[in-house]
Amino acid sequence: MKKLLLSIISVTLMFQSYAQKGEIQLGAKAGLNFATLTGDLDDAKGRTSFHLGGIAEIPMTDKLSIQPELLFSSQGATFDSDALSLNYINVPILAKYYVTEELSLEVGPYVGYLLSANIKYETEGDDLNPNTSGERSSTKASEKEDVKDDIKSLDFGLNVGLGYKMPSGLNFAARYVLGLANASDFENSSQEFKNGVFQISIGYFFL
Repeated sequence: MKKLLLSIISVTLMFQSYAQKGEIQLGAKAGLNFATLTGDLDDAKGRTSFHLGGIAEIPMTDKLSIQPELLFSSQGATFDSDALSLNYINVPILAKYYVTEELSLEVGPYVGYLLSANIKYETEGDDLNPNTSGERSSTKASEKEDVKDDIKSLDFGLNVGLGYKMPSGLNFAARYVLGLANASDFENSSQEFKNGVFQISIGYFFL
C-alpha cells in the first residue's frame, strides 16, 4: 500500500509539472452510474449510484488526446428487494478524438480494483403489537452482508462514449463501461457475471 501511495504521488507531481508547462490539463469529475450485472443473472436489475475522481488530458495532436482517469465507482445490481453494492477504484485510459473543437469520441480500456462488496437485504419477523393485547405484527429490517471474498478483486473492460469540453474547462461526458472479466468468485459455482455501467459525468479542468 505504501508503494502504491508513493507511485500515485509521483505520477501526480509529474502531471503537475507538465501542466505548469501547458502540456496537459488536470481536473476532476463526478456523475451518476446506472449499473447492472450481465451474464448468468436473469433477475439482475439496475442500480443507480455515483462515481468521482481525477482526470488528466494529454494532447498528442490537434485532434487526438489521451485521457487517464482515477475514479471511485460504485456499481452492482439490484434483485427484487436485495441490492449488491460493488465499490471499485477504476483506472480508465481513453483515446479522445475531437470531431470538432469541443466534441470528442472516446474509447479505451480500464482496470478496476475492488474495494468492497456488500449485499443489503430485507428480513421479516414477528413482533408483539403494543396497541393490541398479545397480537403480533410483521416487521421488516435491513441487513448487510460482506461478500467481498465472493467477488474477484480485479476487473477490466472497455469504455466507449462521447465528451464535450468547453473553453472554460467545464466538460461533460456520457459513456458505457463494458466489463470483460468474470466478476464472480463464488466457490463450487460455474456462474459468471460481468459489470456493465452507463455513466453521465460533469467535470472541470482547473490546470
